Amino acid sequence: MTIYQRANTDWMAACTLGIGAHWTAQTVPRHGAACGFADAVARFRLKEFLAAVEMSGTDYVIFTATHALHMLPCPHPVVDSIMTGRTAERDLLGEIGHALAALGKKLIVYYNHSCNQGDDPAWEQAVGYHDQPKDRLAENLCAIVRWLSERYGDLIQAWWFDSPYSLDTRGPHNSVTTDLHGFQFPWSDLTIAAKAGYANRLVTYNAGVAQTFLYTAHQDYWAGELTDLNTPPTARYLKNGLQWHGWTCLDDPQWVYRDNSREPHPPLYSDDDILAFVSACRRHHAPMSFNVISFQDGSLAEASVHQLSRISEALKDRAVELDMPPNVPPQSLLPR
Repeated sequence: MTIYQRANTDWMAACTLGIGAHWTAQTVPRHGAACGFADAVARFRLKEFLAAVEMSGTDYVIFTATHALHMLPCPHPVVDSIMTGRTAERDLLGEIGHALAALGKKLIVYYNHSCNQGDDPAWEQAVGYHDQPKDRLAENLCAIVRWLSERYGDLIQAWWFDSPYSLDTRGPHNSVTTDLHGFQFPWSDLTIAAKAGYANRLVTYNAGVAQTFLYTAHQDYWAGELTDLNTPPTARYLKNGLQWHGWTCLDDPQWVYRDNSREPHPPLYSDDDILAFVSACRRHHAPMSFNVISFQDGSLAEASVHQLSRISEALKDRAVELDMPPNVPPQSLLPR
């Protein structure tokens, strides 16, 4: 049995706030008709996006590489070999990584295999989701992640992997829509691929809202998908040994802005509620991420960015809390 040594999460524990952007192939502009994905990538206003990130005062960015549709905002020969028309000429992901590094901010990349209940049926067939056996599926997904990992090196500080429950029936959710025939997805192989090019990169697998189930011990921090601010952390580490990290929607609970026939959803919480929750997180060295509406041109919802900016400024007055030593997990929970 492979012994997995969890990566050091001190940099994450030292962070207070993160901003997430579900900018995907389904994202639409604030007004008017959407353009095609490749054009959207080419037109993405990186300077405007970075200005919003800086204004927010957050420590890191979670940026979506793929979601419901498996389309990446960068070149990718492995994806091209599986299915054409799913990548972009502009390396937007790389540009974001370099720009954030120059600003002293971290990049966490969200990745979804996109084999989720027929959201992307053509991709499901191409990648091997419905193959028997499933070896080609596993090889393809690992190769996709490995190529990105090696290409970007330490520009990607962490991966946030979604929808393992569509590849594995063991967890609290089961959205598998193919006959697995007893196949067990090799999560440890995916973790190895995710750390290629930078061994200290962090990895997590999302088991669902507020779920702590481990599809594999080969991960480093908690995905922490939340739908409210009712359960702040009580320690830096969960009982399963993972670094605590939370992620919820600051405004639109749908995560992706796909319908511009309605006005963008305003922030869901008051400043006081967010400040209280994030202060509790910081006391335990547990970073909290907030997803903000992103539009197709790369701009972010102003009201949400301004709210995060106010929270960041208010937290500076409570900086003494950061002097508290981090919680140390019991020896029984340390990696072994």
